[in-house]
Amino acid sequence: MTNSGCISVRVGRIPGLLVAVLLFIFLACQQVFAATVLPSWNDSAAKTNITDFVQKVTLEGGADYVKPEERIAVFDNDGTLWTEQPAYVQLVYLMDRIRVLAPQHPEWKNQQPFKGILENDMKAVAATGNQGLMAIEHAADAGLTTEEFKKNVTTWLETARDPRFKRPYTELVYQPMLELLSYLRENGFKTYIVSGGGTDFMRPWAEKTYGIPPEQVIGSTDKVKFEIDKNGHAQLIKQGVINFIDDAENKPVAINRYIGRMPLLAFGNSDGDLPMLQYVASGAGPNLVLYVHHDDAAREYAYDRQSSFGRLDKGLDEAAKKGWPVVSMKTDWKTIFPDAQTK
Repeated sequence: MTNSGCISVRVGRIPGLLVAVLLFIFLACQQVFAATVLPSWNDSAAKTNITDFVQKVTLEGGADYVKPEERIAVFDNDGTLWTEQPAYVQLVYLMDRIRVLAPQHPEWKNQQPFKGILENDMKAVAATGNQGLMAIEHAADAGLTTEEFKKNVTTWLETARDPRFKRPYTELVYQPMLELLSYLRENGFKTYIVSGGGTDFMRPWAEKTYGIPPEQVIGSTDKVKFEIDKNGHAQLIKQGVINFIDDAENKPVAINRYIGRMPLLAFGNSDGDLPMLQYVASGAGPNLVLYVHHDDAAREYAYDRQSSFGRLDKGLDEAAKKGWPVVSMKTDWKTIFPDAQTK
């Protein structure tokens, strides 16, 4: 009786033990998943929004399943994938080019915006507005072949250093965003850059830095001219004239023109990205749009509504109104930049 009773009790408890073991395994797997997926993200609502969304659109047979060929994600670059303070990196490049070329143009000492660049007077440069920017672009790039321009950009990025962090600009990319790009691609997404920065400026380094090939980099463009040189070589010559500015309302236009599919996910950081997020959020199927909020002055920068670069004002209000996730650098990210060992 005693043995029989012991056996019956043990047999009766086996299903409960199995449930406990399975629950333990499930919880352990969940912990491993959380630790290995987006490891530089804290376990907050922002991370959960992303992983839950990816899981539901990749679950075959699920109500929100999306075929791999339709999984498109678009990202702004400046301030979303890499730093944009105290000035856009491309603007820093252009100003350095002006300083290199200045000995050939003594008249620049008395002409804005060149005078401001040579005297490090950024207020004077900013005061010239878009007209000044176009003048800088023309002076720095006009007459170069696209290959010469690519070489200039590549060489500059190898030697230029950020004044605060003393690191190459391609090391001032956001580690959490690098992880997100990889995570999306592992789940069948095609990742695109849709940026106000120059297409020709970003393409030479985007694949090595982000894993995004040149054909998936969409940005502002300038006019180029096809020519055959004296040696019979075909080449494209940059005219130094802006052709298309890929910012604000032009971002959805560029997505339609160059991608031809409605993205499922969009990530930006400024009011210039707001139309892109609004466009993606209007899609008929499942979608996720997010803002990254620069609120970490200690590890990077803190700015939003009053910033000259990457202003986030209307976008913050729209995100609050529509319930879009706003990713806090300070609380949602464990780290900002890749460490030297990671790089």
